[in-house]
Amino acid sequence: MRQSQFKSKKISRTATIICNGKIDKVFPLFGAFEERKWAEGWEPTLIYPEEEKIEEGTTFKTKGRGEEIEYLWRVTKYYPESHLIQYLVSTENRYWTITVKCSSKNENITTADITYTFIGLNETGNEINQRSLQRMYENNLKDWEEEINNYLKNSN
Repeated sequence: MRQSQFKSKKISRTATIICNGKIDKVFPLFGAFEERKWAEGWEPTLIYPEEEKIEEGTTFKTKGRGEEIEYLWRVTKYYPESHLIQYLVSTENRYWTITVKCSSKNENITTADITYTFIGLNETGNEINQRSLQRMYENNLKDWEEEINNYLKNSN
């Protein structure tokens, strides 16, 4: 059997955003279903469990972008007591993790460290990952910061 010439690539990047709210109000906004409150167009379709609940194993789908029709998401880590959540997202070309770790800066300020780590399953996946990472961090996730802070400001 001939060895494939394909070499999977792993790329990763982290950004920190500052959210104007208490950690107990901010951290849940990174849950798949609470994200609807601040991310326009975010429409997860629940697969497991039967109700919209975040726990390890929660599984859902979202629409893809470009040549990928659909993304399959699974919560792989969920530690609400330490304000950490991680998702595993996959397509036929690639998979990636999104890890969010929130910390209290002071009573009304929360920082969120957000790390995307992509791994290609084929050349197409490697190429899409490179474009996705570039697009995602174009503004160092300041778009997320702005949308979350807008929501927090208007929800009081």
